Amino acid sequence: METRKLRDLEVSAIGLGCMGMSEFYGPGDEVGSIATIHRFLELGGNFIDTADIYGPFTNEELVGNAIKSKRDSVILATKYGNVRDADGSWKGISGKPDYVRKSCDDSLRRLKVDYIDLYYQHRVDRSTPIEETWGAMSELVQAGKVRYLGISEASPVTIRKANAVHPITAVQTEWSLWSRDVEANDILKTVRELGIGFVPYSPLGRGFLTGVIKSLDDLAPEDRRRTYPRFQGDNFAQNFKIVDAVKTIAKKKNATPAQLALAWVMAQGNDVVPIPGTRKVSRLEENIASLDISLSANDLAELNEVAPIGITIGERYPDMSTVNG
Repeated sequence: METRKLRDLEVSAIGLGCMGMSEFYGPGDEVGSIATIHRFLELGGNFIDTADIYGPFTNEELVGNAIKSKRDSVILATKYGNVRDADGSWKGISGKPDYVRKSCDDSLRRLKVDYIDLYYQHRVDRSTPIEETWGAMSELVQAGKVRYLGISEASPVTIRKANAVHPITAVQTEWSLWSRDVEANDILKTVRELGIGFVPYSPLGRGFLTGVIKSLDDLAPEDRRRTYPRFQGDNFAQNFKIVDAVKTIAKKKNATPAQLALAWVMAQGNDVVPIPGTRKVSRLEENIASLDISLSANDLAELNEVAPIGITIGERYPDMSTVNG
């Protein structure tokens, strides 16, 4: 598989997001998920993304079990900052230095590794100066527990402040054909000005752009997407028009809608590495095949016409106050 660089960190051109293997998108399948991780590595992928809260906590254990004999061939990313109890209840956000240190040690233990390749601040703690948080994160690099640092859902101002303390290797934020905010709010501009890599999560619009989800009835009762404004009521029907348009273009390219959506994200620059999530080998292989799709200037213009910035109806999260800190 081709590789790309997130600042100085070289990774596979597509990563694998593991969140949905444990939680949020219906019942998990540990056996199938581990098989998917192994297949990803067989296909030449190496960039695996998890976080402490997924599960909660069990996703790191799953990933750790999957890579235990393959550590040298994996670029492992995990995150801290969202605070949850073992029962799944949410307790807020913390970037306090002591919490940073403890979270890293806990992740190392669950993942059964000696170091983390890319350690993200998952959400910004507005009550703790970013300089204090990133001072503690920088100490983790100096201690050899972490190789590179990243941040997720941060504003341009926060990105600049954090980068001044320690170089940011990657910024992770939602980016897809139905979520193009980063192109309009100066996040992408700031990242590129500072030489930081960009990692789009949910590059398939949380599965919406695959065309497989045709109504809320296609989602499990406990699926978290049922609570997202973009999936609800009239918003769903309006947003599905984007999917229909993507399907039409994908057919002309002899591709699936998912492949076209991923190809579009990757066509935005060699500093962009999407991390689509799946727990199925078949979906993984479909996603990886998007690397073979070449989009012309006319293709990109057509996609921009059917899915322009701001076309999607509804917020990305039920509570947007938790993002872009």
